[in-house]
Amino acid sequence: MRTSAPPLLAIFRSQLQGELLARVLLGANQGTAVASTTISDLARDLAKPVATVHREVVRLEAAGILATGRVGRARTVAADETNPAINPLRELVTIAFGPKQVIAASFAHVDKVHDLLIFGDWAARYQGEPGPLPGDVELLVVGTPDRSAVEHAAATATKQLGRTVTPTVVSAQRWAEARQPFLQQLARGPLVRVAPAGH
Repeated sequence: MRTSAPPLLAIFRSQLQGELLARVLLGANQGTAVASTTISDLARDLAKPVATVHREVVRLEAAGILATGRVGRARTVAADETNPAINPLRELVTIAFGPKQVIAASFAHVDKVHDLLIFGDWAARYQGEPGPLPGDVELLVVGTPDRSAVEHAAATATKQLGRTVTPTVVSAQRWAEARQPFLQQLARGPLVRVAPAGH
């Protein structure tokens, strides 16, 4: 099946490739994963068949970007840190696909957060809507977290991403009811759910 280049940064072969690289290159870098993960874990995290993820890993390993190994029966995947292109590539992956990974790590220890949803231009590009490269990352924080903890987490993500992460906090009840025009507009999308760090 032919795949198209992702609108966020069309230098990547496909959306899957970008998301896979974000999971591997940024996971350990952001403290959200051990130094390597497995193909099965990647397939689960990316909601893709193991065979599809395996093929992409093989391509990236042949290109010298990823390195694989064995732990028991599991095939592990990590960045090939001997490749001098890895750090520049990690920066590009952070720009294009990093918000989900970085925000998950930054908010991992913020209590009383029921959901994290990216909205606005970044979410639109991520979901394939054409347009210019997005600037700020707009984040809906659903729950009743401490505001200072949210601001601290957003500032941490901002520093790592090199672009402003702007949080909007709303209770789970208000979000479920979505009576305000602003929330109604958000509910119509596009929205990108941020997976919990390490999951």
